[in-house]
Amino acid sequence: MTIAHDTAPADGAVSRLDHYPVTFFAIVMGLMGLTLALRAAEKAWSLPAMLSTWSLVLSCGVLVLVTIGYAAKAIKAPGAVAKEWHHPVKVAFFPTISISTILLSMVLLPIAPAAAHVFWLIGTIAQGVLALAVIGVWIGHRPFQTPHLSPAWFIPAVGNVLVPIAGMQLGYTDLSWLFFSAGLLFWIVLLTLVFNRLVFHDPLPGKLMPTLTILIAPPAVAYVSWSHMVGDPGPFGQILLNLAYVFFLIVLTQAGRIRTLPFALSWWALSFPVAALAISSFLHAHHTGSDAYRIIGTLALALLAAIIVFLLARTGLAISRREICLPE
Repeated sequence: MTIAHDTAPADGAVSRLDHYPVTFFAIVMGLMGLTLALRAAEKAWSLPAMLSTWSLVLSCGVLVLVTIGYAAKAIKAPGAVAKEWHHPVKVAFFPTISISTILLSMVLLPIAPAAAHVFWLIGTIAQGVLALAVIGVWIGHRPFQTPHLSPAWFIPAVGNVLVPIAGMQLGYTDLSWLFFSAGLLFWIVLLTLVFNRLVFHDPLPGKLMPTLTILIAPPAVAYVSWSHMVGDPGPFGQILLNLAYVFFLIVLTQAGRIRTLPFALSWWALSFPVAALAISSFLHAHHTGSDAYRIIGTLALALLAAIIVFLLARTGLAISRREICLPE
């Protein structure tokens, strides 16, 4: 999967680099989520850590390629990065960079805790800066209109509630509670805004339809973080997990519309939320000893694996056809 190579053809290199999208980091999120979901399944079913190891290697390889590609864009075409930052829709995807770094720390934590600690600090600082910067843009940039709003705006909130999962294990208790509180607050606020947009305004554009799946991520990730912070998730944890299931069912009602759309990188929005659903289900099975939740987690993992295989194949095909890194 030669993502970075696609940005450097012999002719028009700068032009293609100008359009190298920050949404490439959503691929990393999906693959890192798959790695964590496979680990949760291996633990739940007492299986050897084989598939998760291969997924980890693939995830790290893709992260390196995507980072090289976007770093090249930042160096050679900083104006294009600035233009992307000021785009009313694309700006919400910038925290996928910090989220990918935090997820890297999570997958490394059991095998390389020192490196995981470093990446967690880098990712958490970047997440805090990016979240505040994005919110600052939302508040200060008056030309935003209702059609600019989409479930992608949940991404900064997801990054905040992701911080405590490794943060609590690394001993950053107060910082973990700070990020969790901020993420939960903005999730609730944005949930109201997003549903108002979905119900009372024009339907989402085709390219943004897959971002509906992001509705699942905040409560699913919040459940995992809450469990790490308090130990026993209790009734509040049960509410968070059930909300993730409810949003999954809501998204399922739109599956027919999504599957008829032409492929775009936004389709990777399907992956990480399903991974979060699988992980939270396996974790709840661990806390409750429930086989039902373990089966739910397995079904979600099977769906995630099918989604990842399809997306990898379709992304590779799009790259080979030079359908990516083009003006929109």
